[in-house]
Amino acid sequence: MAHKFVIEQNKKGEYVAKFKYNSEIMFWTEGYTTKASAVNAIESIKKNGPGAPTEES
Repeated sequence: MAHKFVIEQNKKGEYVAKFKYNSEIMFWTEGYTTKASAVNAIESIKKNGPGAPTEES
């Protein structure tokens, strides 16, 4: 699969959810104290992302 979500720990020991496409990081979340919170962030992106509007500044 060319795209996937990955949960990793940063240098502070926080859990960060990253979205990778062809091994390139496209975006990542803030750091969370628990892995469950990072999983919840991924589920929120999957649920709310497809219908989100695009804004230009």
